[in-house]
Amino acid sequence: MNRRTFIKVAAASALALMTGCGVDNKRLDVRHLRQIVTKDISRSRCIMWQTDEPLTNPAVELDNGKIFPAQDSTFTDDGKQIIQYTAQIAGGDKFRVVDGEAMTDWHELKTPSDKCKAIIFPDSQCGGDYDTWGAVARGAFERNPDANFFVNVGDLVDNGEDSAQWEDWLAQIESYLPQVAFAPVMGNHETYSRAWKVRQPVAYLNYFAPPDNGFERYSRRFYSFEVGAAHVAVLDSQWDELGKEIINVQKDWLREDMQTDKPWKVVFIHKDVLQYRINGRPERLEGLSEVGELFMPEFESLGVDVVFTAHLHTYRNRGQINGTLYILTGLSGNVRYDGLWIDHALDKFVAPQPETDNYLTLEADDKTLSVKCFLPNGELLDETTLNKA
Repeated sequence: MNRRTFIKVAAASALALMTGCGVDNKRLDVRHLRQIVTKDISRSRCIMWQTDEPLTNPAVELDNGKIFPAQDSTFTDDGKQIIQYTAQIAGGDKFRVVDGEAMTDWHELKTPSDKCKAIIFPDSQCGGDYDTWGAVARGAFERNPDANFFVNVGDLVDNGEDSAQWEDWLAQIESYLPQVAFAPVMGNHETYSRAWKVRQPVAYLNYFAPPDNGFERYSRRFYSFEVGAAHVAVLDSQWDELGKEIINVQKDWLREDMQTDKPWKVVFIHKDVLQYRINGRPERLEGLSEVGELFMPEFESLGVDVVFTAHLHTYRNRGQINGTLYILTGLSGNVRYDGLWIDHALDKFVAPQPETDNYLTLEADDKTLSVKCFLPNGELLDETTLNKA
């Protein structure tokens, strides 16, 4: 055997050892491979992905050798069939999707035991393409490689039935979706048809499979999970669009859900808790919104530490109101409401105007919870720290 042949054989052997499956592996092409939070992301994860053609025997393989069969979660919306698969997995440090002898690359599973770090994105809806959302998100992911989950606080897209918008939203963060668990929050724009009429948020409810809330009628619309020192509840504020019956259902559920021994209680809900005066509309008074009137007393009585809202496309830090920190998260898309809102008496910090995009981070351990707001270039805009005695 000459030297050149020896090198080729050695390289092939090394590749076989690294893959564990020899040199005849077939590459499995999937799209929008993503991790979704489960009840406890230190132990499990929901894996979802799409393909152009149906798979024969789809599953998720872990680096410890365990195989988890996938369920066909194909759906149709906007006149298009989305071929999609979902698998619930537990354990392992890495995962890949397999179908017979075909497989994807390995992807890391971040399984924190005591660490809670999230990247938080406000409304990402865009007019036209989603390049703005992509730039903000990619910059945030690059600057926070230790984040173990991320949140979008609703209005992911401008029109919930427009399949091209969903495709663009997912494609913009394609390389990060398999790396960081996603906690979705539904906004009102997820409920709109192409004719801008209210309808069921078909695409949103099918694209993302968060933890079960125990209510089949309201499946995937609100849920909770735990990560490190934090218990996180995600609520649905779309009762004007989808029916007010969910209000009391969520109240009762939240009272039980917040009976946790985690040091920190965190809530995400799309619509804001305050009502703002609007330039040119003197009849509109400052005060609490319906969300605030209904849920702020609940948050106070349950000892919720921080509530993140969105919807108004402006960043406002209200500080602690009756013990709860309220953060209006801003925007991460290109739909701007320049000069629309008149500052509220409860605003402690208002982003410089005219407002640009932003993102936030949340970090928590047993004693400290920190919220930071950043401009797209990573410049720190605002910061709040809470401490436990």
